[in-house]
Amino acid sequence: MAITATPDPGGSPPDETLWLTADEKEAWTGLVSLVLLLPGRLESPLQHESGLTLFEYLTLSHISEAPERRLRMSELAYLANGSLSRLSNVVKRFEQRGWVERSPDPDDGRYTIAALTDLGFEVVVAAAPTHVRSVRQFVLDPLTAADRQALARIAAKLRVRPVDLT
Repeated sequence: MAITATPDPGGSPPDETLWLTADEKEAWTGLVSLVLLLPGRLESPLQHESGLTLFEYLTLSHISEAPERRLRMSELAYLANGSLSRLSNVVKRFEQRGWVERSPDPDDGRYTIAALTDLGFEVVVAAAPTHVRSVRQFVLDPLTAADRQALARIAAKLRVRPVDLT
């Protein structure tokens, strides 16, 4: 069924669903396209040049930006937008490569800390220029300063900015 309002030719009583107007549908379709297509555009150059998926890069990047390059696994899963199970599998591979070390949280042993090693830091530093170029090419450069401000305002209203995740 379409999500825009259309009259029922069979004469059934209208339901109480507030269907999308044409403008609302255009905004929604644009957002869905952005959410579904943009990650692939950001991931492809990373995979090609660094052998990392976007999720792997974001995992390393978030740890690299944390104080002392250490972050609770649960917080990292939230920031990287993945399940704890998915993150555990990725971090296990990172441990095998010597990029990350896991240990119990000294403040609360119920939690696990992921710490970026020097080798892991080198990996994320090497991949960062590729990621930044993609972000500029596919997100920032096509937008004006006013567009970027509007995007930040929209993200704030939808509460999908990194500051909203903590």
